[in-house]
Amino acid sequence: MNVVDRFIKYVKIDTQSDENSSQTPSTQKQFNLAKEVEHEIIEMGLSDISLDNNCYLMASLPANTNKKIPTIGFIAHFDTSPDMKGENVNPRIVKNYDGKDIVLNEAQQIVSSPSDFPELLNHIGEDLIVTDGTTLLGADDKAGIAEIINAVQYLIDHPEIEHGKIRIGFTPDEEIGRGTDHFDVEKFGAEWAYTMDGSEVGELEYENFNAASAKITIQGRNVHPGYAKNKMINALHVANELAAMLPADERPECTEKYEGFFHLIGINGTVDKASISYIIRDHDRDIFENRKNQMQEAVASLNNRYGDRLKLEIRDQYYNMREKVEPVKYIVDYAFRAMEAVGLTPNVKPIRGGTDGARLSFMGLPCPNIFTGSLNFHGRYEFLPIPSMEKAMGVIVKIVELVAKDYGAEE
Repeated sequence: MNVVDRFIKYVKIDTQSDENSSQTPSTQKQFNLAKEVEHEIIEMGLSDISLDNNCYLMASLPANTNKKIPTIGFIAHFDTSPDMKGENVNPRIVKNYDGKDIVLNEAQQIVSSPSDFPELLNHIGEDLIVTDGTTLLGADDKAGIAEIINAVQYLIDHPEIEHGKIRIGFTPDEEIGRGTDHFDVEKFGAEWAYTMDGSEVGELEYENFNAASAKITIQGRNVHPGYAKNKMINALHVANELAAMLPADERPECTEKYEGFFHLIGINGTVDKASISYIIRDHDRDIFENRKNQMQEAVASLNNRYGDRLKLEIRDQYYNMREKVEPVKYIVDYAFRAMEAVGLTPNVKPIRGGTDGARLSFMGLPCPNIFTGSLNFHGRYEFLPIPSMEKAMGVIVKIVELVAKDYGAEE
């Protein structure tokens, strides 16, 4: 099965995760794809196959040489984002894209235009996989799964390519920040790995945000508005005061590259009681800690003004993997060399977000992130250039080949 057919089969299986669920996986339907992939890798003849009760699937391609070559891994995730409908995905292929608007859904007048998404123009002349405008595509991260499986099949079909033991792993619930909660690093048994979970062709990432969530609950004091003077404390107004105390130019819509932010993601409530939720992000660990301190100081100031009516809960979510990857930078270099070998110019950049690889790196499995080729994640305008998928497959194969050559030369 070619990588396109495999990908299209995968995206038609609904695997949307649910942040409101406390179970792992957060949705049982993720097992539908896990069992399909398990069936495929059994037929391929892989070994050490295990699908556990938490929907973590692992397997091995045994080494085809007696040389002492490190075991390396490749990882992707089953789930798709809760941000957009993920069932009844109906992908189609736009042949030889001409650089013009793509009508995704004529009946609903949904159009993907290069005037809105100029990255489309980087793929003129290529075949693109797009949505029908009513769902996301699910290339994040089903493209990664398909690329890993087809790369492994290529290695099986080409035994002349010498390689060590290859581990592959697929996880649930990455999109809701729980993708590594039950990942058994010792069982996986790789010296290092790569997540196939990036975007544009050529992207290579080993830096990501330090991340925290902040939730503030505010107890107001509701009094009849006709008699409220010097009595009422409107929890909604206090929430707005808090938002105004944080720097307006340090929001996601005002930042890029290495710039961090405070991102207001929710305000809920009434005069009597309200809650306000933020995510806090920064690549620099010291600045990240300062941002958390800013939030604490803002809450303390309002508590001083209103009499301890605000409660703040800050929870660290993940940290910048650079701290763990940089001491073994050669694993990034392998990916860089592999991209060059397949004709790409590597684009080494920080992730303005996080991946499973960030947490895995702190769990003892250094894990840079490699492109899948897909763009405009989590929405109806998501698309995937087919040549980019093929390049991602090629990068996986080439990494395996380069590692075997380098370590084989040391024997």
